This record gives sequence, structure tokens and C-alpha cells, in this order.
Amino acid sequence: MPAIVPWTTNLCGCFEDVPNCFITCLCPCITFGQIAEIIDRGSSSCGLSGALYALIMAVTGCQCIYSCAYRTKMRRQYNLSETPCNDFLLHCFCESCALCQEYRELKNRGFDPQIGWQGSVEKMNQGVVAPPPVQGGMTR
Repeated sequence: MPAIVPWTTNLCGCFEDVPNCFITCLCPCITFGQIAEIIDRGSSSCGLSGALYALIMAVTGCQCIYSCAYRTKMRRQYNLSETPCNDFLLHCFCESCALCQEYRELKNRGFDPQIGWQGSVEKMNQGVVAPPPVQGGMTR
């Protein structure tokens, strides 16, 4: 089993990325959607995840149930420590700080949540895009 590693930024390190902190405080569904798209490796869109987050927030006020699941998924993907407390409590009491920390963690790992999964992958590959797959079939 891989060793547990610390987060690259502190939970209260919001001033490391002031624009993201500002957006997260005003509209956390945007930051959450961006995080979810990267964590899901493009299988869910930023817009859909953000809209679901906003709907859960509007209907129940307990969006932390949804967002903490993504923090857990992210910790498992990168073997991050569960600090300073468990994911559910952290998202219940420090939702904005938790989202900002997750956003910064993804940025520090080379992703750009603002351009999404596909944009980040292309950027990491320095714009080199794989050729489209060749359709198989019978030929004469």
C-alpha cells in the first residue's frame, strides 16, 4: 500500500489563490464543478456537477454530503492524509476552505481546473493530441 502523503497546501491557505477563494465564497458550485470534472477524469462535466451541487444546496442545504464524497475520492487517488478531521466534518464546517484546498491541490499536481479535464490533459501533453482511432473492419 502506498504511503500517505500530506496535502501540498494548508486548509487555510486561501490567500495562495485569492481569485479562486473569491469565486468559491460567492459561488461554490463553480469550484466544485471544476474539481469534480478533474477527479472524475472528464466522465462528468463541470456544468453538470456544479448544477447538481447547487440543486442539492438549494433543496437540502446539505451539499457537504455530495462534496465530501469527492474529497474522499481525491484523497484515495493521491494517497492524501485525512487531516485535520474526517472529510464529512471538514466539508460541513469548512466547505469553502475545503473546496479551495482541493482546487489548489489539483493545480499543484499540474491540472488547471478552469480549463477542465480535456484541456488539462492537452496542456500536460504540451498540446500534442493523439490521432483519432482508426475504424477497424474488413478490407480487400
